[in-house]
Amino acid sequence: MKFLLSGLLVIFMLACSLPSTVPTEIATAVTEEAPTEIITATEAVIQHEIIPVNLPNERNSHAGDFDSSTTADKKSAAGGDRFTFGRFERPFNANTMDTYFPEIDIVDTMVYQDETWIYGEITVKGNETQTLNGKYALELDLDLDGKGDWLVIANSPTSTDWSVAGVQVYQDENHGVGDLSAMYTDENAASTDGFEKLVFDQGQGEDADSAWVRISPSDLNTIEISVKRSVLGNPEKYLINMWAGHSLLTPGLFDINDHFTHEQAGEADPGLEIFYPIKEVAEIDNSCRMAVGFQPTGFEPGLCEVFVPNEVVSSPQGCKANPRQILACTFNSDPSYSCNWNKNSCSCECEFIGPK
Repeated sequence: MKFLLSGLLVIFMLACSLPSTVPTEIATAVTEEAPTEIITATEAVIQHEIIPVNLPNERNSHAGDFDSSTTADKKSAAGGDRFTFGRFERPFNANTMDTYFPEIDIVDTMVYQDETWIYGEITVKGNETQTLNGKYALELDLDLDGKGDWLVIANSPTSTDWSVAGVQVYQDENHGVGDLSAMYTDENAASTDGFEKLVFDQGQGEDADSAWVRISPSDLNTIEISVKRSVLGNPEKYLINMWAGHSLLTPGLFDINDHFTHEQAGEADPGLEIFYPIKEVAEIDNSCRMAVGFQPTGFEPGLCEVFVPNEVVSSPQGCKANPRQILACTFNSDPSYSCNWNKNSCSCECEFIGPK
C-alpha cells in the first residue's frame, strides 16, 4: 500500500507540472473536426412536408425522340441533330463515335401537371443493367421567347422512391441564356453564364420540397422529375424540353450552341463531311419543345412539330407566312444545305454546305 500511495503521489505531481494548454497541433485537429460532425448531422435531418405521389393519369404533352441505337454501328445519329438550331442527338463519345451511351439516348418524353407539381418524364433507350448514370433535366421557358428561364437537373437517380438526392434547380435571373438570338447559334461565342442562380440543392433552399426525382416504378429506363409550380411562380403556360447527358450538361453552358462554334462542336451526321464527327459537344441529347397551357402559333423557337392552321398568320416580326413554310425551311431534310427563314423577305434561304 505504501508503494501504491507513493506512485499515485508521483503521478499527481507530474500531472500538475504539465502545461495547462493543449498542444497546438492537437487543438487544431479537434477544432477542424468538430464543425464537420455538426454540419453532417444538420444536413441529414431535412424536414419534408410535401412529397410527390403518382403522376396524373392524363398527360399534358408528349414528344418522341430519335433512337440512335439503330444507327450506332454506323457511328451516326438516327436524325434530329441540328447544332445551329440547338437540337442535339449525340449519345456518343467524341471524335471516334465508337461508344454509344444508351442511358442518355432519349427516345420519348412526356409532361404532366397538377395543382402542385409539373412532372417531366424522360425515357431513354437504356440497357440490360438499367444503370442511369447520366444527368437528366427539364428546361422551362415561361415567357415563350425560346430562352430557358429555369433548369431542373437530376444526377444519376438510383431509386424508384421520390428523392431530392442529386436534384438541383437553377434560374436564369440575369436573362443570359440564349445570348442574342433564341435557340440559334450566335456568330461569336457567348460570354454569358447560363443558368447562374442555384435556388435549390438537394433539399437545401427556401423550400426543401422544391424538386424531386425517381426512376419510374413501372419502367426502369424512365426518369421522372417533379418541380413545384410555386417555385417557378405558378406558370399557367410554358414551353418545356428535356435533356440527358454527361459532363457537358452543365447549367453554365446554356445555350450550348452559343458557347461553341460548329467546327468545335462537330456533327453527328456523316453526310455533313465538313463538320463530322462530333467533337467537343458530345454525350448529350435533348428533345424538342412542347407547349403546355396554350395553343402554339408555330413560330415558337425550338417547338416540336405540331398541327397548325393552314391559314396565313403574322409572325412577331410582321412577316406573313404559313408556319408550316418556316418549319419546312428550318428543318429541311437535305443535309447538304443549311437553311434559314428570312423574316424580311418571307422566304427560305439555303446555303450549300457539302455533299450528302
